[in-house]
Amino acid sequence: MITIYDIAKKANVSAMTVSKVINQTGRISTATRERVQQVIDELGYIPNSNARSLVLQRTQMLSLLITDITNPFYTTLARGAEDAANARGYRLLFGNSDEDYNKEKNYVETILSTRVDGVLFAPAGDRSLDHLQQLHERNIPFVILDRTVPGITSDVIAGDSRQGALLLIRYLTELGHRRIALVNGSSEVSTARLREEGYAEGLREAGVKVDPKLVLRTGYRDFSDEAGMEQLLMQPDKPTAIFAANNMLAIGVIRLLRKRGLRVPEDISVVCFDDLDLASAFDPFLTVAAQPAYDFGAKGMHMLIDRIEGTTPTDPQTVILPSELRIRASASVPLGQSKPLGS
Repeated sequence: MITIYDIAKKANVSAMTVSKVINQTGRISTATRERVQQVIDELGYIPNSNARSLVLQRTQMLSLLITDITNPFYTTLARGAEDAANARGYRLLFGNSDEDYNKEKNYVETILSTRVDGVLFAPAGDRSLDHLQQLHERNIPFVILDRTVPGITSDVIAGDSRQGALLLIRYLTELGHRRIALVNGSSEVSTARLREEGYAEGLREAGVKVDPKLVLRTGYRDFSDEAGMEQLLMQPDKPTAIFAANNMLAIGVIRLLRKRGLRVPEDISVVCFDDLDLASAFDPFLTVAAQPAYDFGAKGMHMLIDRIEGTTPTDPQTVILPSELRIRASASVPLGQSKPLGS
């Protein structure tokens, strides 16, 4: 087995110098560092991670906890987080809460019992405060992704949910829609609240009052509320468009509409928050407010590692990533109207 003494002998340096190169500590000239690294590569030396963690007081291991791995947004986010972690020399442990507080609690307990250097955390909702406070009390650095949680101060990478929703409603009202339904997530989730605010602002801009009967609040996963959809569609003045607050809700909405024999967009328009990534590349259909999901993961991971390594400002940082309106085929002028209003 290759040891640091073998490397030191071949590189003509001390074992201490080799240790400093491996652990990235101390002051060593660039030429010496490069010479030692070349010998390390030639001999195929693999550092002992346990010994290295004792030197650095770090394990080089991080945790990523998201809410729904079936959602393409989080799948892409996880890819960005993993790529960034690997690029910085860290390994990544993964958890998926399924938007469930109890499952999230179990993952946090596992994190607390495991030596991880930090956590990239997409919270299930406001009640995640207790879990985040546990990390804070144990001095485990964390960055909150996508959603904010009242009562906790931390680094945050979030999207502009209000602005994205506003873009979608503006687009629908410009087409001529005035009866626009909202199928939203739980009001316990910050993004759901902000998207509802953007929805309401877009209607106000068009001179339309929010009709509470057109707002359906559910979870962000696996939408199959046939009774709720029936209530929306059976109103005397039924909606001509539906804004689904995320892509998984949009899939459920379209499935229920088709089950009722309604065509999108011929009979009713549908728009949503978040894209479907690869699926939309093959069959570009849904008009969406797309968020840069990969950047959420990559930027969040770099922010977390910078916090761990002490290279970021002391005060918590918040980064808001904008949404992009992508107009496709799922929305059109209302049935019976020949062209958009104002055209």
